[in-house]
Amino acid sequence: MSRYAAMFERLRAANEGALGAFLMLGDPDPATCLDLLDAAVAGGADMIEVGIPFSDPVADGPVIQQAAIRALAAGVRTADAMAIVAEFRVRHRAVPIGILTYANIVVARGLDAFVRGLAQVGADSLLVADVPSLEVAPWAKACRNVGIDPVLIAAPNTPTATIERIAVMASGYTYCVARSGVTGASDELALDHHGLFEALAAAGAPPPVLGFGISKPDHVRAALRAGAQGVIVGSALVRLVEGANPAEAIRRKVAELKAATKR
Repeated sequence: MSRYAAMFERLRAANEGALGAFLMLGDPDPATCLDLLDAAVAGGADMIEVGIPFSDPVADGPVIQQAAIRALAAGVRTADAMAIVAEFRVRHRAVPIGILTYANIVVARGLDAFVRGLAQVGADSLLVADVPSLEVAPWAKACRNVGIDPVLIAAPNTPTATIERIAVMASGYTYCVARSGVTGASDELALDHHGLFEALAAAGAPPPVLGFGISKPDHVRAALRAGAQGVIVGSALVRLVEGANPAEAIRRKVAELKAATKR
C-alpha cells in the first residue's frame, strides 16, 4: 500500500480529512527548511507537498515566488532540494511527501533520471504544474516505472474527457484547484466543486484534495463539506517563514487547520 493510500484509509477510519502542508525546499536555507517541515508534521500535517526553487513558476503567486527567490539566493539547487527530501524521509518514515515543480526542472536532468532520483530520496509523488494532461502520458509512465505517484490537476471547468484521462493516468491524489489563477491565501473561498468531485469519483480518479487559497479553518471545513477528501495549504504557511519563530508559527497554524479536518 502506498503512503497516500495508507493515509486516506487511516483518515477515513477516524472520520477526518487530510491536511497537506506546502513549503518551498531550501527556504530560507536547507537546515531551517528541515526544521519547518518537522514543525508542520508536529502540528499534525497528514501529507507534505514541497516545491523545488525555480525562477519562472507560472502557477505560483507572490508569496511562494518570494520563497523560491529566497531559496535560490541561499544557493539551493535541485540536488540540494533532493537532499532535503532524503533527510525528511529519514525523519518521517510514514508521512507522504510530494514534489510540485515545473517541466524545465525535470527536463534539465532528464525525465527518467529525475523520477529515479525522487524514488531514491523517498518522495511519493510528482506534480508538474505546466504539463497539460494531453501530454502527460510519458511523464506518468516514467513515474509509475519507479513507484512514484503521478498527480494531476483538475478544476470545476475540467472537461469530462480530461477527467477520464486523469482517472487513467493519475494516482495518489487529485490536486483540485479552489479557484482560477495562481496560488495565494484568500479571505473568502467560493466553492462550486460538487460536480467536479462527483465526476472524479464516477471516473475512478484518485481522492480529490483542494488547494489554492486555503488559509483558514472555515476554508477547510467548507472544502470537506463540498466533497474534498483533504486540503493543501501553501501561502498561509510560507508567509510565516519570514516572521518571528517561524517553526512554532507554522506548527500552530497547521494544528489550527488540522483541527478543522475532524468531521
